[in-house]
This record gives sequence, structure tokens and C-alpha cells, in this order.
Amino acid sequence: MLHLTKVAAGCPDIETLAARQAHFWGETRAGAHTRFMPKRAEELIGGSIFWIIAHRLVARQTILSIAMATTPWGEKCAIELVPGPVLVQPRPLRAHQGWRYLAAADAPADLVDGAGDGIDALPAGMVRELQALWLL
Repeated sequence: MLHLTKVAAGCPDIETLAARQAHFWGETRAGAHTRFMPKRAEELIGGSIFWIIAHRLVARQTILSIAMATTPWGEKCAIELVPGPVLVQPRPLRAHQGWRYLAAADAPADLVDGAGDGIDALPAGMVRELQALWLL
């Protein structure tokens, strides 16, 4: 399985990313646009986009489909995603333009899959503060 990493440009947190997706895609859909079609698009279906916020991989969304589409910004590659980002174990990662491939073996685990670490029970603001201090 193959994944992508992508910067959530202009999003200070995961809630802002989800709100932006709801604004552009509607409440029951989610997605992302990118300039070019990935050469390995078929391998990405069923994989995930891992979102980079504040120089950390912090969330992911499963990729449902990839196709070229006409948008208000011109012809773009539309990546349809499962709504609602899933928190992952944060990992430092430099921001980059566009997207990069991520092998399944290198992908961070979901936080909810952890062995009772309890992070998912913390308020979102507290998790952000702990991440900003590099404690999570």
C-alpha cells in the first residue's frame, strides 16, 4: 500500500482542515486538490493522505478516488477522501510543496490503535499544546 504526505497549507490545526474540507466538498465528502496527477495514482487508492500541520505528520484520511477535475482554480487533480481526519502518532516532518509518496512501512500508527495511551481522551487544545512543546 502506498500513501501520500501533503501540507495542510494555512491550517493551524486539524479542526481547521476538516472545516475547510466541509466548506469546499460538503458535510458528507472530503478531499484535496493538487496540481498534477500522481504517476502512481492506482497504487494510492485505499492508501491515505497524511497531513502535515506545523511541521508534523498529525492526521490521515483514506483515499477513495483520484481523478482530474475542473475547479474554480482551473484543471486540478481531485483526491476524494473519507471525511474526518484520523489522528496519528505525531512525527516531525519538514513542509514541502505538493505531495510526496510514503511507503506503508514508514507510515505512523493511528493514535486510537495505541495500547491505551489515552491521548484520544485529551481535549484537542491540550493535545495541540503538548505537540507544540514536542511532548507528543
